[in-house]
Amino acid sequence: MSRVYADVIVDISQEKLDKTFQYEVPEALQKQAEIGKQVRISFGNGKRELTGYIVGLSGEAKIAPERIKPILKVEEKGMEIESRLISLAAWIAREYGSTMNQALKTVLPVKAKERTKEKRYLCLREKEETCAELLEEYKRKHYKAKERLLQALLENETLEYSDVTGRLKITASVIRSFREQGLVQVIRERDYRNPVAKRGEVQEVSPLKLTPLQEQVCEEIFQEWETPNPRPCLIKGVTGSGKTEVYMKLISHVLEQGQQVIVLIPEIALTYQNVSRFYRRFGNCVALINSRLSKGERFDQLEQAKKGEVSIVIGPRSALFTPFPNLGLILIDEEHEDSYKSEKTPCYHARETAICRGEMEGARVVLGSASPSVESYYKGKTGEYRLLYLEERYGASQLPEVSVVDLKEELKTGNRSVFSSLLTEKIRERLMKKEQVMLFLNRRGYTGFVSCRSCGHVMKCPHCDVSLTSHRNGKLICHYCGYETRDVKRCPICGSPYIGGFKAGTQQIEALVQKSFPGARVLRMDADTTKRKDDHERILAAFAKGEADILIGTQMIVKGHDFPNVTLVGVLAADLSLCSEDYRAAEKTFQLLLQAVGRAGRGNRPGEAVIQTYHPEHYSIQAAKSQNYEEFYEKEIQYRMLMEYPPAAAMAAIRGACENEELLKEAMSYCRKYLERIYPKEDLILIGPAPETVAKVQDSYKMVLYMRHKSRPALVRLKDALERYIAVNKGFQSIYIQFDFNV
Repeated sequence: MSRVYADVIVDISQEKLDKTFQYEVPEALQKQAEIGKQVRISFGNGKRELTGYIVGLSGEAKIAPERIKPILKVEEKGMEIESRLISLAAWIAREYGSTMNQALKTVLPVKAKERTKEKRYLCLREKEETCAELLEEYKRKHYKAKERLLQALLENETLEYSDVTGRLKITASVIRSFREQGLVQVIRERDYRNPVAKRGEVQEVSPLKLTPLQEQVCEEIFQEWETPNPRPCLIKGVTGSGKTEVYMKLISHVLEQGQQVIVLIPEIALTYQNVSRFYRRFGNCVALINSRLSKGERFDQLEQAKKGEVSIVIGPRSALFTPFPNLGLILIDEEHEDSYKSEKTPCYHARETAICRGEMEGARVVLGSASPSVESYYKGKTGEYRLLYLEERYGASQLPEVSVVDLKEELKTGNRSVFSSLLTEKIRERLMKKEQVMLFLNRRGYTGFVSCRSCGHVMKCPHCDVSLTSHRNGKLICHYCGYETRDVKRCPICGSPYIGGFKAGTQQIEALVQKSFPGARVLRMDADTTKRKDDHERILAAFAKGEADILIGTQMIVKGHDFPNVTLVGVLAADLSLCSEDYRAAEKTFQLLLQAVGRAGRGNRPGEAVIQTYHPEHYSIQAAKSQNYEEFYEKEIQYRMLMEYPPAAAMAAIRGACENEELLKEAMSYCRKYLERIYPKEDLILIGPAPETVAKVQDSYKMVLYMRHKSRPALVRLKDALERYIAVNKGFQSIYIQFDFNV
């Protein structure tokens, strides 16, 4: 049998992930040796035995083979949580195209050198009679500090150390003398920083009574969990249908079995209401993880999870890697959201990675959305996922009535304002009734598309059916295939000079609102107003308390929030996402509009929504108006099948970056030629290379080459081959290559 060498990591900390040591795997252990397995090794010059983890296997020795020590033992006991996370990192590196080191840094929690906090307590040790005698002696001798401390201990038996030194003003020398006499002992407890509890969210509430439909969904999920190979479950529930209450029942079931739960939410902005609801229901067993925690808070949350001191962790994408020892359920709310996909290498998707982790650890996966991603719904329709429906709003609330305003007609009447006459009228009505309004500026996907304000025509690529993007060099460019044409000054359909992009931002909208509706109290929520740690919560809490009449914002205001007094939602410029240079443009537009209109009428009062658009006839706008996901899906899946976009086929992007533009063009061209040479079959479609949407960032040029194939594994094999090709060709040394399998 040929020799096998293992890269072993001894200290699993982010700053030492590069420090692996190579050991030989004895022939007798080769079948047991796998990435992630725990091993015993002889470390250093002495005979010191340590525990390590295998993070790589190969047939090549990095140093002289005679200097490489053998692995002593492969542990056969159940895999530790570190082992399982290392195995997950290996899957990520293989599936998404990254080094093992990059994957490990993504998956393993940071072992930051954070000072642990602790609480100290003074506890009385002597009998009460003895202490009473001492107290009289202290009074007689006028030992005021000792008298004060002993009197407090007789009344309480246990005192917090900080209270003793602070409120009672007792010095360390007095405490030391009490300890030397054997009167007291100091007890130390780890004090975990809790970013939720400190905000007063500890009042627990009883579960709400589920509707028959909610109960049915729960029962169907429990039935799926009883099968030998339970599938991921996808809950498609209309906005306000009570998906969160279903999640809570599923969580209670898992906690009763002594297991832990990860709840993924898409945005930090959603944390405020989501965490509050879960914390009120489940109390101190809930922990919070997100990028806005301090290092100390994050460190403590992960430590508690690993020790099993908390059972539920809530957070965005990175919370998926919480080191729970006995994970039972991964819940992904709003599973369609883009934020579940990492933009950095490795470009993993939380949905796919959660399913993989679930399979590795025997945990179930539940997805939920009012507008599932087309890929997920397709898997639900084809039986790969268990598909369940919640098609009624919880309680007495009804879906809002939706009006669509054609901005072309507004222009004809001379109204060039951001607000249509209908939206202006309805805002005034709500202000008179003391009801609240949300104004959503849809800037998602805005990257310089060009459209006509008179007829709504958008300049599109004739080859890819996506919008062309305007560049400063006076050209319109397709970022899929590289097609170029000259910029236009007049609409080629109607000849109108009103042609260009949308310029207004949330700040301009705020100024217009204050001018049009003087006296209205206005809050704005966007990237500029949410820079500090607690800004999201501050703005949302103020709006929830009725401290503002109108909330203006981008997509962060329309996702998952529940404000019972909001009876009107206005969507400004619905076309911005519809016209992005992305084959998912219609899907993203429909999802955003459905989320936006779903914010209205969630209380006892009926809600309304007004969608302003230049494309009222588009199927995504019409489906959003009727709030009919099936209507949208049927049209969209036909388009995907026709154009062979996911889920009809698998698609991956090879992204290159370099400071030398000509060198980058040459390198990306060689990548295409190499792929054509090793896979000359007709079922592989290559598109590009072409400039990225943003073609230059910080003096680095960017290009992209797309691969499309019916089979995802085929694309992974091509990625592997291209990685080897790049590794042995010196011309690629100054080119940064990134693979993206979720474009």
